[in-house]
Amino acid sequence: MEINLLSRLQEEKSIKLKGGIYHQTQIKLAYNSNHIEGSRLTEEQTRYIYETNTIGVEKTPANIDDIIEAVNHFQCFDYMLDCANDVLTEDTIKTMHKILKSNTSDSRLEWFNVGEYKSQPNMVADMTTASPDEVGKEMKKLISEYQKISNVTFKDILNFHVRFERIHPFQDGNGRVGRLIMFKECLKYNIVPFIIDEQHKLFYYRGLREWNNEKGYLTDTCLSAQDNYKVLLDYFKIKYE
Repeated sequence: MEINLLSRLQEEKSIKLKGGIYHQTQIKLAYNSNHIEGSRLTEEQTRYIYETNTIGVEKTPANIDDIIEAVNHFQCFDYMLDCANDVLTEDTIKTMHKILKSNTSDSRLEWFNVGEYKSQPNMVADMTTASPDEVGKEMKKLISEYQKISNVTFKDILNFHVRFERIHPFQDGNGRVGRLIMFKECLKYNIVPFIIDEQHKLFYYRGLREWNNEKGYLTDTCLSAQDNYKVLLDYFKIKYE
């Protein structure tokens, strides 16, 4: 009997296997998702933190928040695997945010709602997002419409991601939570997941921005990132469709 990717990831997580697909995905996803949001940790530093649970400070000092958010991302990935087959809900998304942002300097700000929707308006570059008093309603609508889809496709997952990022429900951490949601939903529906890296970053942002006019930008970017992840799956002899 062939084991699919989700089962393999869950199994390797449970037995704490080193060097497998779970191990590699943890490091690559945490590094890349944090890096495109401004983390200055290198992939090697991220790997060192994951593998040794210690901090290797070399010539370049590491930012404490970068370290905390790397560790939090490892934990958030584990949570995502635990609930990968569950229906996506607001509680799931809020829990991801709580795990990701706990114990950061942001979490000590009175107005920063860790694990809850934003209290202050925010923008993405020059794009407006949902106002704090609109977020709850917009998120309920987004999730309700998504849950009604009987056969979720790759395009449906990307469309959810675009709408989620445009709502921008949290004060910070929206991109990382959003990409973890995509990974979760890909696993749930037996679609090869993907990791947006530095090579794909600008194309990814263009795809988000231009989705309404041209869906091919984001689709092609994510398919290219998917091809990169397939290389890892081939190496570990994990079958995929």
